[in-house]
Amino acid sequence: MKSKVYFTRKITPESVCRLYEAVGRPLTGRVAVKVHSGERGNQNFIRPDFWEPMIRAVRGTVVETNTAYKGARRITSDHAELLRSHGWSPLFNTLILDGEGADTVLEIPKGKIIKKNYVGNKIADFDSLLVLSHFKGHPMGGFGGAIKQLSIGMASSFGKQYIHGAGDPELFWDADHDSFLEAMADAASSVVELFGENVVYINVMKNMSVDCDCCAKAEDPCMKDIGILASTDPVAIDRACLDLVYGADDPGKDHLIRRIESRNGAHTVEAAEALGIGSVHYVLTELD
Repeated sequence: MKSKVYFTRKITPESVCRLYEAVGRPLTGRVAVKVHSGERGNQNFIRPDFWEPMIRAVRGTVVETNTAYKGARRITSDHAELLRSHGWSPLFNTLILDGEGADTVLEIPKGKIIKKNYVGNKIADFDSLLVLSHFKGHPMGGFGGAIKQLSIGMASSFGKQYIHGAGDPELFWDADHDSFLEAMADAASSVVELFGENVVYINVMKNMSVDCDCCAKAEDPCMKDIGILASTDPVAIDRACLDLVYGADDPGKDHLIRRIESRNGAHTVEAAEALGIGSVHYVLTELD
């Protein structure tokens, strides 16, 4: 059976809420809302006021994790200050999942590259997960979307090193590239397993640079905005975003596609499907 992905070309806060309702999976209990806080200096990240109606609708807590490289999100105190200065903390309850205490280890018995995923221990505070992703390029993964948010996005600082190193933190930036992509899929699968049916994914295709929101100095967007997608399937929603980029009539897409293909980005989607956490086969339902 093909997965359902909902889509609108109207990029507004109200459209986010409408797509969430269309998905038909109400998130209950304590809801963690995974966002990208945006590195200091980045001009492309999705601002908190855009997400505000959606986050308030689920009474969610905005969650983030520390990075594994130098920057404003490496140390908990600095990251907390960034959440304040970027407008997250003034609007929402916020929590850095790996801000203190030992990591929680999620087992990945079916993992191809890694068999463990290291996440912040505060993940245990939540019953449901809303994954809000900014779809764009990425210097290493080729692109960032729902699967990256589940993997690198949810991993602790050490967990990020572990994934990037394909199981060997010492190889942080030097692991075999496809093994790194497959490790991302492995890590994503452990978070999907943890939350089960209590996850919804929303991808926003705007401000699409070849660079990630983790880049303090990112290229400006290279193609026109496309829209918003929502699904209960992280594989299908990322595949649908890729297909929309390839199918766009904007010549600026060529720059983004070169970034995606030069990093073999679609392989992450294929690896995630092979683990059984979703399908590349989907039905796209467009809402006015």
